[in-house]
Amino acid sequence: MKPTPDAMDSPWSTASFGAAPDTTPMELRALGEHVALCSAAGARGVALRCALHKALGFVLARRVSALAVATLVIGAIWLVV
Repeated sequence: MKPTPDAMDSPWSTASFGAAPDTTPMELRALGEHVALCSAAGARGVALRCALHKALGFVLARRVSALAVATLVIGAIWLVV
């Protein structure tokens, strides 16, 4: 596959255009550090999302109960008046 003129003009490319990638040990080490950092950040994000999901479930369960009680109270007041 031959690169397009637009791809050749760009200073950044993620394609190797069929050529073997030339990576240095320093680049591989930096990539490993980046992946480790992203994995740790992802784990914290998953834990936070899980905690928020549990809290939302707790709040929504109580909100439905509160709405039911409010509906009964408003209905009782409407019948009395």
